[in-house]
Amino acid sequence: MTKNIMIVGVGGQGTLLASKLMGRVLLERGFDVKVSEVHGMSQRGGSVVTYVRFGDKVYSPVVDRGEADVIISFELLEAARWLEYLKPGGRIVVNTQQVDPMPVITGAAEYPEDIVAKLLAAGAKVDAEDFLAVAERAGSAKTVNIALMGRFSRYLPEIEEETWLEALKASVPEKFLEMNLRAFKLGRE
Repeated sequence: MTKNIMIVGVGGQGTLLASKLMGRVLLERGFDVKVSEVHGMSQRGGSVVTYVRFGDKVYSPVVDRGEADVIISFELLEAARWLEYLKPGGRIVVNTQQVDPMPVITGAAEYPEDIVAKLLAAGAKVDAEDFLAVAERAGSAKTVNIALMGRFSRYLPEIEEETWLEALKASVPEKFLEMNLRAFKLGRE
């Protein structure tokens, strides 16, 4: 059976490293994996979406509306923006950090309120935390992506924590490794 994961966020938040880490872990465990950055602009501020599909045999990297088992959102509004892609009863792991989009910055719109409540009202299972604060506890705001991966790893119990840590060691430069390992463990707790 194929599992569908969407990683959504804002350019500059580390969504691509997160998807590479996840892909490495899933390949290591013998799954057929397709990863695709389909939408978005990776420069800072633009919406970024990466699809990760895995299973015995995966033919397409694209996740359609209503098919995502999990959405991992690096930013609150992005979780709401991609909610229609979540399957009924699906899970959203969301960083409660708010990054104002251009219409909010220019004053043309206001940042929506009570997003977590709206996600819950839509039937999603929501795991919301300030992962920016978790990352800062680990030593750097730049590890927010790894803190989120740590939390997401709890929802793949068939993959041991050690497999994630080994993939992290292979994906992160040595000088940033200790901090990223801390972020992963703090996120997973």
